[in-house]
Amino acid sequence: MRLVLLLSSFGILHSSLAAASSSEALAKDGSPNILLILPDQMRASAMGCDGNAEVKTPNIDRMAAEGILFKRTYANVPVCCPARSILMTGTYPHVNGMVANDLRLREERVTIAEMLRDVGYRTGFIGKWHLDGGPRDPGFVPPGPRRQGFEFWAAYECHHKHFEPDYFRDTPERIVVNKFEPEASCDFAVEFLKSQPKDKPFFLTVQMGPPHDPYGAPDNYMKLYDAEKLTPNASWQAGSEGRPTPKGGLRRGPLANRFVPVGGKEEIAAYYAAITAIDDQVGRLLATLKETGADENTIILFTSDHGDMLGDHGMRRKRKPHDESARVPGILRWPARVPKGQVVDTLFSHIDMAPTLLALAGQTVPKDMQGADLSRVALGETTDGPEAVLLQIFVPFTPDGITTPWRGIITADHTYARYENEPWVLFDDKADPHQMKNLATDPAAKDLREKLGAQLAALMKKNGDSWSFNSPELVEEGGRLYKHGTFYTVQEYLDWAKAHPGK
Repeated sequence: MRLVLLLSSFGILHSSLAAASSSEALAKDGSPNILLILPDQMRASAMGCDGNAEVKTPNIDRMAAEGILFKRTYANVPVCCPARSILMTGTYPHVNGMVANDLRLREERVTIAEMLRDVGYRTGFIGKWHLDGGPRDPGFVPPGPRRQGFEFWAAYECHHKHFEPDYFRDTPERIVVNKFEPEASCDFAVEFLKSQPKDKPFFLTVQMGPPHDPYGAPDNYMKLYDAEKLTPNASWQAGSEGRPTPKGGLRRGPLANRFVPVGGKEEIAAYYAAITAIDDQVGRLLATLKETGADENTIILFTSDHGDMLGDHGMRRKRKPHDESARVPGILRWPARVPKGQVVDTLFSHIDMAPTLLALAGQTVPKDMQGADLSRVALGETTDGPEAVLLQIFVPFTPDGITTPWRGIITADHTYARYENEPWVLFDDKADPHQMKNLATDPAAKDLREKLGAQLAALMKKNGDSWSFNSPELVEEGGRLYKHGTFYTVQEYLDWAKAHPGK
């Protein structure tokens, strides 16, 4: 079933941050390749290069050392589909329509893949797509406009079969791979890289499923971490959620089921184990780039769609303004042009990534992209960037503890988020880096709240955002948006549900 409703309420409004790029000269010696690596639900603090001495990420750390580490990189909408839509289009969900998980990104939206394909790039997508809407299973996206400009394809719509993932190529035949999902995805990535013509550039994105819950990894990675010896964050609360060991995964051989119960240190250990498994695959991709002669002229952007609370502040998973949920990896490496060893506090978020990549590739940044071109920061010419990051959640999701949509702002010094009618959190990120003291109702912070509230309102207005785009409906729960059909908007689903009571 495919239901179509034109989305008339989302007007396309432009930001002055996305002026046409002036960096066309960057391409004079040959257009660079672009490799976007995106694990699912990986928070920035789970990397050695971010100061975490307990997680083993030597290849990710190497990428940071050989390029630039944006310490303050954020997911504007810290949940899967909206985040991915921002990365692909350079627009916020209230513009591109992806305000909730499991909607379909409208085919008429122009993506970075289409822009690069149209100027001669070979494009490839591998892993978790999650932009097609409709039933997640089987997850086949046919060649054509629903692939949003990607030509090479080895992907699935959405599943968390980390130990026995399945993929689709250009036919509905399901391809089941008996490997941990990051390795399986990187098998396809190596295939892409080794088959790349020497006379044209490529844009490849590898979007791995782990370390998203359920938490687990192959046994050789699990053995690297002793849960009892790990030191959780100061805000961590044991038993933040009690669930038994999830079902799934293989129950035989070297990939025996290694999912763990949630709510304790075991899940932190398993989360780190999955990240180390991802790190090994990052090393494999680096080695393949070297082997194929593409290493020097390939821009690598390593990030994630959102983080994971993992029990910090007693909270679960994502959709929060807190550091563990909203701050994601931000590593950009390009040996030919990006100076090594840069670490910057420049605010960088998903909305800035497409403009920055296009500018580095010598392409003009479309004026309807809403983020900042931070290519000059990557090239070591400045550390100037946006004054603030806009955060958004448009619909509630009670399993994550989010009962009301919210908006937020992150500045150089503060994190502030509010519901439409009242403040929610206010943290002084300089004085309180672990966000232990919420100043949202502190009388002494009244002036600061008002200042940040006015700044948030101005940022929303600048980008065409409004509280009216929110919905109180629990559309993301119980698979409502993907059980019965394909929907482009929340209202389309609500109209359908009204006409089909009981479903």
